[in-house]
Amino acid sequence: MTVSPKPPLLEVKDLRIEFPTRRGILVAVDGVSFDIAEGEVLGVVGESGAGKSLTGASIIGLLEPPGRISDGQIYLAGRRIDNLPYEEIRKVRGSEIGMVFQDPLTSLNPLYSVGRQLIETIRTHTDLSEPAARKRAIDLLGEVGIPSPKVRIDQYPHQFSGGMRQRVVIALALCVNPKLIIADEPTTALDVSIQAQIITLLKRLCSEHGAAVMLITHDMGVIAETANRVAVMYAGRLAEVGPVDQVIKRAKHPYTHGLMGSIPKLSRAAERLVQIEGSMPRLNEIPSGCAFNPRCPKAFARCTVERPDLIPVDRSQVACWLYDQVEERTGSDG
Repeated sequence: MTVSPKPPLLEVKDLRIEFPTRRGILVAVDGVSFDIAEGEVLGVVGESGAGKSLTGASIIGLLEPPGRISDGQIYLAGRRIDNLPYEEIRKVRGSEIGMVFQDPLTSLNPLYSVGRQLIETIRTHTDLSEPAARKRAIDLLGEVGIPSPKVRIDQYPHQFSGGMRQRVVIALALCVNPKLIIADEPTTALDVSIQAQIITLLKRLCSEHGAAVMLITHDMGVIAETANRVAVMYAGRLAEVGPVDQVIKRAKHPYTHGLMGSIPKLSRAAERLVQIEGSMPRLNEIPSGCAFNPRCPKAFARCTVERPDLIPVDRSQVACWLYDQVEERTGSDG
């Protein structure tokens, strides 16, 4: 398991998520371990179907049935939370963990003003009076960059733009000063200029509130701008974990290297971007050994029969047999 410089606020240990079906059990997340320190942003990146959002949902107890955690443990501030009763995890979700979803309309009730939704959330989890909760809600709207918050607090979600709605959702997530914020693709539906504003906002709020942030995305540009460390997922497993500069500039795993090569660079012209051949395997077709081996240009015999665990390489950890050597092979550094 990768270790942060600070004591971990969130610890995920050997997480396994299964989906029972008529044809057998499908494993969607398989033995994933990571931690996030207070005030740290961990970017979790990978293609669609990698298991990123399922991992986030499992932490806050929102796995959709028949999905279930079949193995592993999740700890928040030293307390195990994955085995809590529904009412207990609901309290934790409201008071200690904030959630920012990709589509703000899934988080906001169109029938209620944003102020009512903020005030109800604040009063549910604190002892504040109605006037005090309203003041707190106005302050939060101002903090996340909503102009004229005293006026806009009484408006409805449809009266806000997409970017402003996402700011309201972030305000909702911050209502009771959570220890952990899970942001699942928070900028995907926004245009580039608004994305940059939301990224800046998340970074500032993380540093000011001291919250840990799990940022789930498929966008390496967002990761580069926001995260302290990166966890790269592939087919429900961790491929690489390390500091953001290490992973982006000196990617170790062939999959991470392919992700980096697919990003256009302004510094130099290229005739074509790197392409990762093939596609993510379906849950019922995950190959033996390293799940990436059918698409990997550096695969060799061992990759098809043995599954690699995370191996320390420089400041990162990499699940790749290329690095199971005394002397590191440099071919995949790029």
